[in-house]
Amino acid sequence: MIRPPLPRWLALPAAFAAIFLAVPLVAMLVRVPWSRFPALLATSSSLDALWLSLRTCVASTAVCLVLGLPLAVVLSRSHGRLATAGRLLASLPMVLPPVVAGLALLVALGRRAWLGSRLSLLGVDLAFTTAAVVVAQTFVAMPYLVVTVEGALRSAQDDFDVVAATLGASPTTVLGRVTLPLAAPAIASGTALAFARALGEFGATLTFAGSLQGTTRTLPLEVYLVRETDTDAAIALSVVLVAIAVVLVAVTAVLGRRQQVRR
Repeated sequence: MIRPPLPRWLALPAAFAAIFLAVPLVAMLVRVPWSRFPALLATSSSLDALWLSLRTCVASTAVCLVLGLPLAVVLSRSHGRLATAGRLLASLPMVLPPVVAGLALLVALGRRAWLGSRLSLLGVDLAFTTAAVVVAQTFVAMPYLVVTVEGALRSAQDDFDVVAATLGASPTTVLGRVTLPLAAPAIASGTALAFARALGEFGATLTFAGSLQGTTRTLPLEVYLVRETDTDAAIALSVVLVAIAVVLVAVTAVLGRRQQVRR
């Protein structure tokens, strides 16, 4: 379908918007001391933070898939007030200030909290541990997976699942062989967004997990601490985060186009 042309005046504010977004990133790339770049990343604290971020992000993204994918599927087939409340709850962490999210986790799962104290009796202490980093990242990142997949499933125009059910396939078979494979690009896109959000998490992690080198100090926390003593090192670490984010956003864009082509 051929769309009507846009007003020409839109080009001006669009260009200003692009410049506004590009200038800080370009300025940071220009400021990077490329001759010292490998040395700035090779410090023990930087390597610990990078390795911790990658490990926890993989773990939190896996949790997002295990918990968020079923939630997205259920919400995509639900209607009424309960479904509306579920969608609101699933998307709320996206708009919460990260510090508020971390405080909520601390109040709920801290060692002196009602639930956290009972977990402690079972030998499970979450606050200010590596597991707390995973919990914080999952809390803020899962909505990106849920919203992406749920929206794709709700807007799907095909009836392959209905045909499969009519032919006698069980609900589990329809889900595993029809619904989820058709939503694979959206699932991959939501997974990439969740990983990117987990990688950039700062406030909730700092509030709920603290900043202990090798244990809870992720790469964003390392950037925040290093910037006060070594701006070049902070910029170098920031470039690593930006590079990973660019790759993830590019993957998300490609998968989004594939999803549109399938429709």
